[in-house]
Amino acid sequence: MKIEIVVYNIESALRAQEGGADRIEVCASPGEGGITPPYGTIESIRQNVSIDVYVMIRPRGGDFHYSNYEYHAMKRDISQCQKLSVDGIVLGILNADGTLDKKRCKELIDKARPLKVTCHRAFDMTRDPFEALEDCIEVGFDRILTSGHQAKAIQGVSLLAELVEKAAGRIIIMPGSGVNEGNVKELVAKTKASEIHFSAVACRPGAMQYKNPNIAGMGSDEGSEYMLRTVDPQIIKSVRSLIG
Repeated sequence: MKIEIVVYNIESALRAQEGGADRIEVCASPGEGGITPPYGTIESIRQNVSIDVYVMIRPRGGDFHYSNYEYHAMKRDISQCQKLSVDGIVLGILNADGTLDKKRCKELIDKARPLKVTCHRAFDMTRDPFEALEDCIEVGFDRILTSGHQAKAIQGVSLLAELVEKAAGRIIIMPGSGVNEGNVKELVAKTKASEIHFSAVACRPGAMQYKNPNIAGMGSDEGSEYMLRTVDPQIIKSVRSLIG
């Protein structure tokens, strides 16, 4: 069983490796579901972890139907990732009708080689998961990260099991979204998935001693500028113990 952890900063990458993750997916902006991270962050992570590093190629939040300008930016981001010697990238482009944009996905996959390429949860926004499965295989994706067309993977467990069966080893189906210690054993048993994706998220106080009492959350009331998102290695170890 391979474990992939999504990380949003350098500390999280180091802690994911400490917990025994096999691979990390590096993103920025968790509130948008992940977009392409800064090159400095990618480079620092690549230089300081030995596990596989995959990078999100997504020029913005929102939907997965991109303009020509955004598509060109994705090409440039892939070129930079190749220069930084990452192991893979994560992407997905859809047509307005909810089908996979096979032409542009294939162009990006071909450009990215020899890097491995995962189709991210754009897959979950397609009109027909089985049509999208065959399209992903046709254009050359190595795996699909999916919640089974539901908000959380455990809710999409029946479809995930069907996808694993229909994939029949032609592509890896990797369940993700809301995966945790409480549901991972059931999820893996029912889907027979060989890889799993989750966040193992934790938060810790930042190092600031002075805190401006007039500002919380840079305009909101969260106070999030004094908390740092990270990864809990013990969660990864616990999940590993549950699924082997």
